[in-house]
Amino acid sequence: MAERVVITGMGIVCPLGNDVETVWAGMLAGKSGVAKTTIFDASTFPTAFDAEVKDYDFAKFTKHPELHKHSSRGSGFAIGAAAQACRQAGIDIETDEPADGIERSRLGIYLGAGEGSVDNDVFFAALVEGWDSEKNEMDWRRWAEVAFNRMSAMRELEQEPNMPAAHIAMLTGARGPTRSCLTACAASTQAVGEATMIIRRGDADVMIAGGAHSMIHPLGLTGFNRLTALSTRNDSPQTASRPFSASRDGFILGEGAAMLILESLSSAKKRGVEILAEVIGYGSSADAFRVTDIHEEGRGPIQAMTWALADAGISEKQVDYINTHGTSTMENDSIETKAIKAVFKEEAKNIPASSVKSMFGHLIGAAGAAELITAVCAIRDNIVPPTMNLNDPDPELDLDYVPNKARRCQVDVAMNESFGFGGQNNVVIVKRYKGN
Repeated sequence: MAERVVITGMGIVCPLGNDVETVWAGMLAGKSGVAKTTIFDASTFPTAFDAEVKDYDFAKFTKHPELHKHSSRGSGFAIGAAAQACRQAGIDIETDEPADGIERSRLGIYLGAGEGSVDNDVFFAALVEGWDSEKNEMDWRRWAEVAFNRMSAMRELEQEPNMPAAHIAMLTGARGPTRSCLTACAASTQAVGEATMIIRRGDADVMIAGGAHSMIHPLGLTGFNRLTALSTRNDSPQTASRPFSASRDGFILGEGAAMLILESLSSAKKRGVEILAEVIGYGSSADAFRVTDIHEEGRGPIQAMTWALADAGISEKQVDYINTHGTSTMENDSIETKAIKAVFKEEAKNIPASSVKSMFGHLIGAAGAAELITAVCAIRDNIVPPTMNLNDPDPELDLDYVPNKARRCQVDVAMNESFGFGGQNNVVIVKRYKGN
């Protein structure tokens, strides 16, 4: 029989705060983590605002910050989120003799982590100094001389998507299955789903699963602007993310990390730790359509949701809350709504469905795990967070999107949806653990 999988710890670093309770309180209050870009001068970009992590220092979460001194922003966020989650789950960190009852060869890591940013200052300095104005072409020999003299090997290594997992392994001593996926905006939901499968088949007792990402740099902002994926409401950044609104014009680029401790039920019981929720369903699919667009009929999301329900062994009538992908783009919100209607049929309009991206932006690779934490908190407190800035509903999108104010209601089962560029679709379902 497959192992049942439960959640025993959670940690988050995001634009609304650097711990779960602060972030959750901010969501319920409808706060915004969006403001003018400060990481670099974005004043000449079509979008000059974002959702940045503020007042954060990963050194507060480790006794040995020197081991992580070259970490990228994403890796730094991952350290803090993982340390929080481990603390809640009773997992010892930074010790050679852990006394938490977990064999380190049975403790694994699965992250949906994005590439670290390049050393932009040095990279572009090399381009400028390597340019031969007389020949009107790049002198690559000169470019290499500048780059090799100034670039940090360790900093460049931090561009690799598996680096956040490496830092967490150093932090926890985890020596079990360690994997990293980079499936764009669906990555950390995929990581949670695949980590669940690893535990179910008995290859690990505990998995640290989630995601970390920061694309708030000139190349990241340029790319999304060129895709016309970002809101350009520079006059009103805090209300720019408007999922399911008629006036929506794109998402807000965010950053952060979110981690969950997944554990076999038998391990959690043996260790006597608090169980926050149970993971009961996972569905994954590809659109096989276009790299930038969801299939117009939502066939990929429909398949992922349907498979997640089947994996959970429940019907659509048993879902109490849907944490949507809800990016605030014209296409995504329309097709996601269509897919929900196709799967949930007559029940679709009865289920609260909200988008917390309206408050902390789109965390890209970390988005799904951050939103899954939201779903677990909704189950814990029987409160559904709002979709903020929903003042002019799109008449074609007529589901219950919980506009502008959190709502108290019974939440025993929650579905979390993530859809990524490239046509990646991942859905995870969690439920209240009732001690059986």
